[in-house]
Amino acid sequence: QVQLVESGGGLVQAGGSLRVSCVASGRTLDIGAMGWFRQAPGKEREYVAAISWSGSRTDYADSVKGRFTISRDNAKNTVDLQMTSLKSEDTAVYYCAARRLWTLHPSANAYESWGQGTQVTVSS
Repeated sequence: QVQLVESGGGLVQAGGSLRVSCVASGRTLDIGAMGWFRQAPGKEREYVAAISWSGSRTDYADSVKGRFTISRDNAKNTVDLQMTSLKSEDTAVYYCAARRLWTLHPSANAYESWGQGTQVTVSS
């Protein structure tokens, strides 16, 4: 099994930056790719970005492309999401997720392991 723990959420003003991190433990050799998703109150969980476990491939939702950057730290088994030019509509609980397959996938159903989430609030 893979365990995921997010950290780094908080309150930030619109236009500001924030970095959230996810540390993976357990059977990390089973991880092929990881993703970040978010869920705002009353809305469905939404894909944000994904990265291969090697860090060589990344993908982004159109809504965050050019503003968010996903990255891997192999030594620490972490996946970070650097968020810049934040908007009020970025407010949500951010979740990291892991899947066995190496392909990057935007569907939440494609991921087997999930963290507990971290709240990001952007004030306008």
